[in-house]
Amino acid sequence: MSQESRPTSITILDKDYLISCNDDEREQLYNAAKYLNNKLHELKNSGKVIGAERIAVMTALNITSEYLAYKQENSGYTHRVDAAIKRMQSKISSALGKNDSLEHYLTD
Repeated sequence: MSQESRPTSITILDKDYLISCNDDEREQLYNAAKYLNNKLHELKNSGKVIGAERIAVMTALNITSEYLAYKQENSGYTHRVDAAIKRMQSKISSALGKNDSLEHYLTD
């Protein structure tokens, strides 16, 4: 695929924008624009917020909040996986220390 940036047209809140991106980034750009556009229309259609700038800011805050919550949830998962791996490494080290013949099979 080409690594050269080319203008790509996306539509957000009925306005067209040209965004420069590489071919391998294009699908991700389309997905991001679609997600953003859906969130903007949800808020706009709720009637709770009026004005394009306010809708954009409130949507940005909502998406940022979702992202930070997701990041925090997955951070905890990563720490749990790391702890489990350390426990397994400790058990393996302990088993290898008790049984030198097992170490022979693992190092050959």
